[in-house]
Amino acid sequence: MSARYPERIVCLTEETRVAAFLSARIDRIVELKPDLVLGFSDLQADIALELARAGLNILIFNQRSVDEILSMILTLASMVGAASKGQELVKTLEAGLQEIRAAASRFPRRPKVYFEEWDAPMISGIRWVSELVEIAGGEDIFPELSRSQAASGRVLSDHSLVIERKPDVMLASWCGKKFRPERVAARPGWQAVPAVRDQQLFEIKSADILQPGPGALTDGVRRIHEILRGFLSRGDRTLRSGGA
Repeated sequence: MSARYPERIVCLTEETRVAAFLSARIDRIVELKPDLVLGFSDLQADIALELARAGLNILIFNQRSVDEILSMILTLASMVGAASKGQELVKTLEAGLQEIRAAASRFPRRPKVYFEEWDAPMISGIRWVSELVEIAGGEDIFPELSRSQAASGRVLSDHSLVIERKPDVMLASWCGKKFRPERVAARPGWQAVPAVRDQQLFEIKSADILQPGPGALTDGVRRIHEILRGFLSRGDRTLRSGGA
């Protein structure tokens, strides 16, 4: 059992899939007789309404930032009678983030990072991802877009927007679809992007970064930090060897 994937949730998933992010088998969920149904995002409002009408207790969280994720954990822990455990978990998560932040403060510079949540259309990173990039030692090239509540506010209508901001590193998490670096490199004009030119294109598993819970604040941010540290180490080796 883990904080990311509680044992009973894993068990139910193995037995039968009763919901996806934007759809749910209301009849099957009702048959399971849950004491509480948890959801995430206003995008699940219609599902929540149907479940409430079916007589179930349902709570939809809408966390979009690191602080909101931590607050969600405290709220949920209190609701299920585990307030002290929730506080302990939050303290552990905060300590881990501070450890990474301290390590990142020793970087010689902050690499510019483009995080792509989807490729067609191109969608940049949501708020907690942008914040984790900063904690890990990077500089999100679209921080202003990350504040958008909806993905539509993070759509990049023009490929040149990324070209102009010259990211050193590209991180991708195409939810439900394998990342294809060669497709990125084939985009018109993208050979001029430092991340493409230097082959600094990396995938982060969606489960590790796009789920706003403990996994993003542990595995996700650590993976970002490792990538950025590797990028900077590569640059140091190139300079020492006399490369351009």
